[in-house]
Amino acid sequence: MDGAGANLAACPRCRRPSPWYCLAADYNRRLTEENFYYYRCPQCGIVFLSPVPADLGRHYPGDYYGIPGSAEQLAANAELERYKIDLVRRFVPGGRLLEIGPAYGAFAYLASKAGFETLTIEMNEQCCRFMNDVLGVRAIHSHDTAAALRQVEPCDVIALWHVIEHLPDAWSMLEQIVRKLAPGGVLVIAAPNPEAFQFGVMGRYWTHLDAPRHLQLIPAATLSEHAIGLGLNPLLVTTTDTGSMDWNGFGWRMTLANATQSPLLKRVMHRIGKTVGRALSFIEGGEGRGSAYTAIYRKPGPA
Repeated sequence: MDGAGANLAACPRCRRPSPWYCLAADYNRRLTEENFYYYRCPQCGIVFLSPVPADLGRHYPGDYYGIPGSAEQLAANAELERYKIDLVRRFVPGGRLLEIGPAYGAFAYLASKAGFETLTIEMNEQCCRFMNDVLGVRAIHSHDTAAALRQVEPCDVIALWHVIEHLPDAWSMLEQIVRKLAPGGVLVIAAPNPEAFQFGVMGRYWTHLDAPRHLQLIPAATLSEHAIGLGLNPLLVTTTDTGSMDWNGFGWRMTLANATQSPLLKRVMHRIGKTVGRALSFIEGGEGRGSAYTAIYRKPGPA
């Protein structure tokens, strides 16, 4: 990692002065030549961006989501995410399900097909139109998730699949989400793991840092501590579930491919990354070392 700088920034969770951790750029999409400063809290371990760009929306281009051309195409693509609904149904068989940040709705579609009364909150207008008009999944279009949450009835499941790292107000949002969980309901969060082996190796170039779209990377232990403080009970916190393990190979492939602008060399580096990922899977397969984690918490009370 880059050495600590002289400047400090306040941790977005505990407000503790935190030293500079690394200087990163938009290596994933190269939409800007700007550099972005990340800090790491010495108390809770959060890696966070400061300052957050005032014009954050411009770092999400119009083609960011790659909306499928039809419901049939979405259904085929969604099979890659079936592990998500299978995991949720281990803890909640049905009921009202809210997904925050669903993109074009692959998981929401599977949840609906599995019998959940499904609702989403999404900031991209085109994605919302696709879910509402093509998939028949109710989508609330809003850039103010907190305001949209106030419209929602209590839910049996609230899911954020790789969304919490994008939220400027993640900690206050968690409080509001817990209030919207029905007794016995579960909160599902998947997120990049700042304790990952890959992050230690690749530092600021790590694709899962994704400057400046990822505003904070939250250690799983810190998230669980906060969830418990909000009255939730941990059911599962792991880096070895199917979804989390998939992000390991992705991290190697994309980080190495980002090292070049040449399309030909990108394909070569992509293949090298795939080989490296397989070779190091014995390390990343250890609990806590993977590139991402999935955490599930239950709100006490009768289901």
